[in-house]
Amino acid sequence: MSASSSSPSASAPSRPYRSTLRAEQAAHTRRRILEAAADCFAECGYAGTSLGDIATRASVSVETVKLNGPKRNLLLGAFEQAFTGTEGPESVTARESAAEILTLTDGERFLDGLVHWVAQANARTSALWVGFVSAGASDPHVGAALSELLERRRADYRGAVEALVERDMVPVDVDRDDLADALSFLMSPEGHDQLVRRSGWTMEHYEDWLGSTVRRLAVRA
Repeated sequence: MSASSSSPSASAPSRPYRSTLRAEQAAHTRRRILEAAADCFAECGYAGTSLGDIATRASVSVETVKLNGPKRNLLLGAFEQAFTGTEGPESVTARESAAEILTLTDGERFLDGLVHWVAQANARTSALWVGFVSAGASDPHVGAALSELLERRRADYRGAVEALVERDMVPVDVDRDDLADALSFLMSPEGHDQLVRRSGWTMEHYEDWLGSTVRRLAVRA
């Protein structure tokens, strides 16, 4: 009687633990798959990468990759994770990697932090972005994801403009949509690809140029 009554209570605590452990393992596996996908897409392009290539790079089975797919979703997730540290449609301002920058109330320090954060994110993703754009031209599903991502990028830069206005770095009467579009173009992964990967600039040169150009474009004289 005693043994049977104690058995359910003894086993109950292990169930949520096992469930949590499985969720953590699944999240870790997905992260590895997205990291592998980012490397494969950057090196071989979207069309030139198979699920088997991703599986080999991630050291998992092809079936595991399929369960985390399809391939176009892996492309989007790989870019989001590489750029911000986590995947998902949330604004950059909601990401842990950008939290410290948002606490900076001094305008100059905020702008320096923003430029550095974007420069490093572009360094991680510019080759992947080129493959994303190329795939979007031939695959309508990837093209739709790309369009959505560009809209999110524009919204993020609109938020950056608001933050600069709040820190008295740009005039309050600036055309904020135009400035957001200009910053989105200037601080894009495409720019890093052209200047660093193709023209041979160092990251230090690129980041210095980015900071000074943003200031000439946006900051109150």
